[in-house]
Amino acid sequence: MQKVVFDKEFLWGCATASYQVEGAVEEHGRKPSIWDTFCEKPGAILNGNDGSVATDQYHRYKEDVSLMDELGFQAYRFSIAWPRIMPEGKGKVNEAGVSYYRNLCEELHAKGMKAVATLYHWDLPQILQDEGGWTNRETSYAFAAYAKVCYEQLGAYVDQWITLNEPFCSAYLGYLYGEHAPGHTNAREAFDAVHHLNLAHGLSVKEFRKIGLSTPIGITLNPIAPRPATRKPKDRKASELARAITTEVFLHPLMGKGYPSLVTETLKITFPVQANDMDIIAEPIDFIGLNYYNEGAVAYDEEEPFAYREVPVWQRTTDMNWPIVPYGLLRLLHYFDDETQGLPIYITENGCAANDVVEEGRVHDLMRCDYLNQHFAICKQAIDEGVKLKGYFVWSFLDNFEWAFGYSKRFGVVYVDYETQERIIKDSGYMMRDVISGYCEF
Repeated sequence: MQKVVFDKEFLWGCATASYQVEGAVEEHGRKPSIWDTFCEKPGAILNGNDGSVATDQYHRYKEDVSLMDELGFQAYRFSIAWPRIMPEGKGKVNEAGVSYYRNLCEELHAKGMKAVATLYHWDLPQILQDEGGWTNRETSYAFAAYAKVCYEQLGAYVDQWITLNEPFCSAYLGYLYGEHAPGHTNAREAFDAVHHLNLAHGLSVKEFRKIGLSTPIGITLNPIAPRPATRKPKDRKASELARAITTEVFLHPLMGKGYPSLVTETLKITFPVQANDMDIIAEPIDFIGLNYYNEGAVAYDEEEPFAYREVPVWQRTTDMNWPIVPYGLLRLLHYFDDETQGLPIYITENGCAANDVVEEGRVHDLMRCDYLNQHFAICKQAIDEGVKLKGYFVWSFLDNFEWAFGYSKRFGVVYVDYETQERIIKDSGYMMRDVISGYCEF
């Protein structure tokens, strides 16, 4: 046991995403997103769940902000639902949607918390998917127009902006593996989506700079950098290939390095790049967000599409069956620090699913407490080793709709009874309160 002390400027926050918590999918002008549609597909979501009610934060945001304040959080990372702001995907602005996010930000500010807004956490308006979604270059420009509206309407209320959350998931889980909306399994579509998501980010940052807002803007990636299974050169190559196809196709263009040669030359994958695209994508940002949950291991396998395969690992796992590898976070923090040449980093998601139960009005999620504490210690180690890590957002503030897993997996530091919408602070929530106040030893 040791006391780990963070600098007073270190930002402690919690995070959610619009479709996972808001509910109210048909209220006040909002129209369907790809997730509303995907949830209607038989077998797509465990138990046939959907986000139509979720945790009802659309109606309960004041209650939730009060709970955040009670736990001492300094910032709330939420996402803006594109179909609330521009129900048709482009064109007319829905004032009721804008008002909701203004009110949320004002409530946060009244409690002394920062509002950190993610522009896209996967809920693409269905009407744009009908026109090709992220396989259509025009979606990138529609996103930039939507982003501009958000900057103009909410710029005075938002303290920090994130363009995209985990474009890996949007491109690969949505268009290659079919696990997320829109549920396609087409490699060409996936690689087109990679580029158009990158382009959407760059275009939206350019719009931000034109408007002249002084708040910081960045992007959140979920880097996947599995370690090699053995010391064999081929397995090291497998690790490099995995990192290139999952992470560097996003990170390298952001940093002005173009698409990695391991992808374009070794794997012979092409992207629909047009003139000036790469300059647009590399528009300078103020920080980069990192989402981290686990690290795996890979071996070289030329029979696999990308020449690697995942292999079994030995670590304890969470309720998602994800291995608990705190040291993997340290590896990634140093990797990001090197690749971005010292750009400020925020951990925008970190946490774990656990089989939480209510016992006499309490939730004793000590496994989650242990998981978080191990990762906090890694954060401090990285800072001590020179990484410009500026903040940490726990995933998640609330139990919520966990995408294809429906309501079967709980990530929150606050428990939600989905029948009554009652909130119960878990032990991990109280532990976070102590960590933020500086009185927790681990």
